[in-house]
Amino acid sequence: MTAPSPHPNSGSPRRCPAVVVGAGPAGLTVGNILRAAGVDCLVLETETRAFIERRPRAGVIEEWAVRGLERRGLARTLLERAQTHTECEFRFAGERYRFGYTELTGRHHFVYPQQFLVTDLVREYADVRGGEIRFGVRDVRLHEPESDRPSVSYLDPGSGERRVVEADFVAGCDGARGVTRAALVPERSRLARHDYGVGWLALLAEAPPSSDCVVFGMHPRGFAGHMPRSPDVTRYYLQCPPGDDPENWPHERVWTELRERLGAAGAPPLKEGRLIERRVLDMHSYVVEPMARGRLFLAGDAAHLTAPIAAKGLNLALHDAFLLGDGLVASLTKGDGSGLSGYSATCLARVWDYQEFSQWLGEMYHGTASGDPYRAGAALARLRRLSDSPVAAAEFAERYLGARTTG
Repeated sequence: MTAPSPHPNSGSPRRCPAVVVGAGPAGLTVGNILRAAGVDCLVLETETRAFIERRPRAGVIEEWAVRGLERRGLARTLLERAQTHTECEFRFAGERYRFGYTELTGRHHFVYPQQFLVTDLVREYADVRGGEIRFGVRDVRLHEPESDRPSVSYLDPGSGERRVVEADFVAGCDGARGVTRAALVPERSRLARHDYGVGWLALLAEAPPSSDCVVFGMHPRGFAGHMPRSPDVTRYYLQCPPGDDPENWPHERVWTELRERLGAAGAPPLKEGRLIERRVLDMHSYVVEPMARGRLFLAGDAAHLTAPIAAKGLNLALHDAFLLGDGLVASLTKGDGSGLSGYSATCLARVWDYQEFSQWLGEMYHGTASGDPYRAGAALARLRRLSDSPVAAAEFAERYLGARTTG
């Protein structure tokens, strides 16, 4: 949390142009952009390097985001190893509908597990570009973010002493449970939240994909999703009650429900395997406005959480990071603060667009299982319109891919 009083100082503070709190995709991308411009920065991370390089998270990256990484020299391994997806499949009422979004837009998705991207970004930042990063820090605090000289302090994991770093700017990229969001003054900020009223059981199966594309199953028993991750690992989702206990979902129950909810005429049988991850995600989203306070700028989940319904969270984090990194470089090297002054408003325009699409898609996914005949009928009408209306299909494809945006 933000310290209201001067920070305890264990010695003379050091100076650094920028401190980045959090070594996720957003923080590491900001750090890499700064280092590429010759700007010194310090990245602080509470976890170990091994942990963040193994932590499974999102895997779908929109093409504009990959091109943004590529322009900044951060996509070489991704482009070598990532899968590209050009279609998805909807299954509902015992039917299958293949949706070719690349044919409609000329764009595609990249599938590259987030932990692989984080590994690439850490290596580039620390090992190639010589960026400074401290892993395993504790009790991170932000001090005087509205002053001309904000500072960040933390407990050194080796000595246990409190270190203080004064900076020109602080980038808060420490996620939904991090400390930087707490530094926003409630009287000057707003938190908008939406709860979907459902949970998703997130599963990783040690099993080959059962389809060559993402599959969405809308079923009276609940939503199910199939997402290829690698030749040997598949991500699955099952709609469940919010707050459900993963222990309520043993191996056989999981596969029984997946077979039922993803079943459709002509669909190949699921390739089953050992479940190597089971956790329940309560479907909710939030947006913090504005995404800045003084010389503190938030990015990624620290500023907005998007339920994984439309796979937008990682993409929004990268969009924030591109804008913030470029804005910091312009300010620190050229004295041009225009990018930072417009940062929050520019980010939030895309954030709200993605939030609205996720809410729309969530109703299509969950309406069939809502127990409300009206919502169920409306959800099926949305699905059928995608197959019956070229205009509706093109609009959906653009929004699903983020194809109207650039990185």
